[in-house]
Amino acid sequence: MEIGLIGLGKMGGNMRERIRRAGHTVVGYDRNPDLADVDSLEALVEALPSPRVVWVMVPAGGPTHDTITALGELLGEGDLVVDGGNSRWTDDQAHAEQLGAKGIGFVDCGVSGGVWGLENGYALMYGGSADDVAKVQPVFDALKPEGEFGSVHAGKVGAGHFSKMVHNGIEYAIMQSYAEGWELLEKVDMVDNVTEVFRSWREGTVIRSWLLDLLVAALDEDENLSSIRGYADDSGEGRWTVEAGIENAVATPAITAALYARFVSRQDDSPAMKAIAAMRNQFGGHAVHTAAPAGGDAPESGESSGEAHPAQR
Repeated sequence: MEIGLIGLGKMGGNMRERIRRAGHTVVGYDRNPDLADVDSLEALVEALPSPRVVWVMVPAGGPTHDTITALGELLGEGDLVVDGGNSRWTDDQAHAEQLGAKGIGFVDCGVSGGVWGLENGYALMYGGSADDVAKVQPVFDALKPEGEFGSVHAGKVGAGHFSKMVHNGIEYAIMQSYAEGWELLEKVDMVDNVTEVFRSWREGTVIRSWLLDLLVAALDEDENLSSIRGYADDSGEGRWTVEAGIENAVATPAITAALYARFVSRQDDSPAMKAIAAMRNQFGGHAVHTAAPAGGDAPESGESSGEAHPAQR
């Protein structure tokens, strides 16, 4: 089949290549002319036979909305738009209604696979009507991994991105568990080779996974991860998963804790931990650590004057 693809970055560019390898024709557009096959959205639409199928692979939010709005002016009845970015499922519903008013179909598709997807395939979760999904099924089949699994028609419009949202929330919690385990093994003077312990878990254990494989690969490159700053962004889908849990009275303590841990990672000196240290000092005389003075180490509370804290008198 022939399909238009908008957004040819790391994911989009590799997806274009995988679809072409499966024997399909892809007309790609990107704001970077060095990546694009055509120089405008208008040219992309004109190059496709009717009914047209256009896959949008741009950042979620404003860029996706603007692109879909523009396509709504260029496409016609019977055409189809696929949103393969990381859009929120509520945006999918709005876009389906927006395009549906003009007779244009809409399918949302959560895509997982990262930079490995070109060779290994992409896990796909898509939502929309059976008729609309059928129009793009050959491309889904081209993108998915080989074998029985890796692709699912999750339900109505929004179901694909909702499923991908929950997938990413689970990913947060799994990654946090591996990270905490690694830190504990490194901290305690007990295990001689932490990387080899993690490597041994890759076979036969109940916690083996691709994420574990990737962590071992990272440790092979930098055993103590000394070249990496302890700062982790969040894509937004972890937040949306927690919000969905709240809205539906579904407890998500592991996912929530993993999300909050990422927030803490962005603080060089946590204000909340300062407040906790101050309160512990007030009720129990626990030592607090102050900033080091010029030319010397920081004293713990009470040391500089030689006096005991009031709670210790």
